[in-house]
Amino acid sequence: MFSVEIYTGTREENYELVTKQLRALLHDEKNQIANLSNAAALLNQFLDRINWVGFYLTDTNNELVLGPFQGLPACVRIPIGKGVCGTAALKKETVRAADVNQFPGHIACDSASQSEIVIPLLKGDQLIGVLDIDSPETNRFDELDQEKLEEFVKVLTECI
Repeated sequence: MFSVEIYTGTREENYELVTKQLRALLHDEKNQIANLSNAAALLNQFLDRINWVGFYLTDTNNELVLGPFQGLPACVRIPIGKGVCGTAALKKETVRAADVNQFPGHIACDSASQSEIVIPLLKGDQLIGVLDIDSPETNRFDELDQEKLEEFVKVLTECI
């Protein structure tokens, strides 16, 4: 059973705790949808000052398609190479947009979103999808968020 955790440590300690919780949630479960759903719910509960967290998964038509998420309804399909998600997918590297309104080709699914971080989910060199997190604040995500969310995604991709 999962219970809500109060994160009272440093940011680094809190990220370590949430990654430990992810490992426990994923233990012995190999179903991709179940694991992505729990990962999105866990991050939604953990992260403050966000308005959307979820996954876009690769599709056969050179697109990302909406996967498990927490937040308002979202864009269903994003072309690889377009917007923050599509750019991260194309480059296979994390993209942080401090102000999405300044990001070339930004796709506005929620007008409240002002900053975004997108981390690719990779199995070896194969792109599975991306983790997308939006915030209603500009400059919400920093280097520590990027480093720790990349570690979180690494643990997740071991189980999907």
